[in-house]
Amino acid sequence: MKEILTQINGIPIHKNFVENLPYNPKLKALLNEKRKAGILSEVIFWKQVRAKSFHHIDFDRQRIIGNYIVDFYVKKLGLIVEIDGWSHDLKKDYDELRQKYLESLGLKIFRVTDFDVKNNLSVVMKDLENFVVENYGC
Repeated sequence: MKEILTQINGIPIHKNFVENLPYNPKLKALLNEKRKAGILSEVIFWKQVRAKSFHHIDFDRQRIIGNYIVDFYVKKLGLIVEIDGWSHDLKKDYDELRQKYLESLGLKIFRVTDFDVKNNLSVVMKDLENFVVENYGC
């Protein structure tokens, strides 16, 4: 039986740590640039989840997985949170390949729009709760 990480609305959330994720060290410089860029929607979301403030779940910001940098990552769940801005409209094929690759590693991806983070944050956080319960709850 899997270890319980936390509870959301009384529902136990089980750990789903994905081991041995690939890592491309050549992306480290780009990672630091992305962190410094301070994209508003990412900063807003980070303020909601940093320091285990979202149901005591530990989020990493800007994590390298394989040849990609994901916006947010929860190690103990194998969960990626992606905030899609307008640029994603122009790269649907790339995003689809990227998502298939990440899912092939056993990871789950929660996608939200930049607009929703800026304008419907409470809905985004509720949707994230529901996603975690559906995918990791028992």
